[in-house]
Amino acid sequence: MAGVSLKCGDCGALLKSVEEAQEHAELTSHSNFAESTEAVLNLVCTTCSKPCRSKTESDLHTKRTGHTEFVDKTMETVKPISLEAPKAAAMEIDNIDGSSGSGDASEEMVVPGVDKNILEELEGMGFPKARATRALHYSGNASLEAAVNWVVEHENDPDVDEMPKVPANSNSGPPKPALTPEEVKIKAQELRERARKKKEEEEKRMEREREKERIRIGKELLEAKRIEEDNERKRIILLRKAEKEEERRAREKIRQKVEEDKAERRRKLGLPAEDPAAAKPSVPVVEEKKSSLPIRPATKTEKMRECLRSLKQAHKEDDAKVKRAFQTLLTYMGNVAKNPDEEKLRKIRLTNQTFQERVGSLRGGIEFMELCGFEKMEGGEFLFLPRDKIDPAVINSAGTELNSAINNPFFGVL
Repeated sequence: MAGVSLKCGDCGALLKSVEEAQEHAELTSHSNFAESTEAVLNLVCTTCSKPCRSKTESDLHTKRTGHTEFVDKTMETVKPISLEAPKAAAMEIDNIDGSSGSGDASEEMVVPGVDKNILEELEGMGFPKARATRALHYSGNASLEAAVNWVVEHENDPDVDEMPKVPANSNSGPPKPALTPEEVKIKAQELRERARKKKEEEEKRMEREREKERIRIGKELLEAKRIEEDNERKRIILLRKAEKEEERRAREKIRQKVEEDKAERRRKLGLPAEDPAAAKPSVPVVEEKKSSLPIRPATKTEKMRECLRSLKQAHKEDDAKVKRAFQTLLTYMGNVAKNPDEEKLRKIRLTNQTFQERVGSLRGGIEFMELCGFEKMEGGEFLFLPRDKIDPAVINSAGTELNSAINNPFFGVL
């Protein structure tokens, strides 16, 4: 396939002709060129018809203008490159490399011809002559608007204020008619208005994006809060169920105690324990259970529980005092369980003010300690638990009952 471009071996740029290679060499001092079968891209913007010669240039155009649609017309404009350029052109390129030679006068590089009237209008708008000339030349002398658009798109180019040069025989044709001063003002106003509207549209778009982000974050926070509230609600429901179950068990224990007391009173009064004719049809199983209750002696654990319940009932107007008494008793039991050989932990002076305030003055406090094995000694001045009478099972049971009394909100209520 014949070559369709010249490729710079120093930077990889593709050039359409020898003249472009010459201009590239003047601007960059590169001199290593070779024929290439890779065509120079021709991406034309569908919005403003600006041609872009590379993907980088089209991306830059999109960034500056917001135009995103391009038509690839590379194959429509591609043609074999002619290497039969005047020797002067080649010699001009060689001169960049330091070799000798002189150029042909016909290939002299000159300032391109542009529309003088539009050039004056651009200068009147404050653009330097070199920048205005370059804008008119590369926008094809189309119009004042096209030249201004070119300046806006290329204002950051390093050579934007350099006067363009083209071969003397490639100057453009006759310039197009110029605009009147009034039309120039109107056109400039339109350009400023268009730029203002474009900026406002961009700000509105960014505000919409920020609002969308705020809405998204708000929804996520609301969802997280809803989940947390659901979990808290479930936890409260489970806690209430546990409390109701504990209350039910407490009622059941009280009911059983009432039945036991009733049976005991019947026995002491010499009354029959049960009326078989009346009880058997209704609840035979309960009847059999009741008949056995009066003869079962209460265990030490049950006595401890009843002692603690009596203590709470006797001082139910002061929950803090009751809880402090339970915690003090639990501390005594814990000390004995952990250090059974320490005598000082098993001996308590009954007249001690702290002991009296916390346990001794409360109904059932000393009775509970006596159920745990403590004995009064030395004329009732001390409570003492002999080492050989320490029963780990009793101490552990006492600790269990005290823990239940402290943590169960329904303990001793019913």
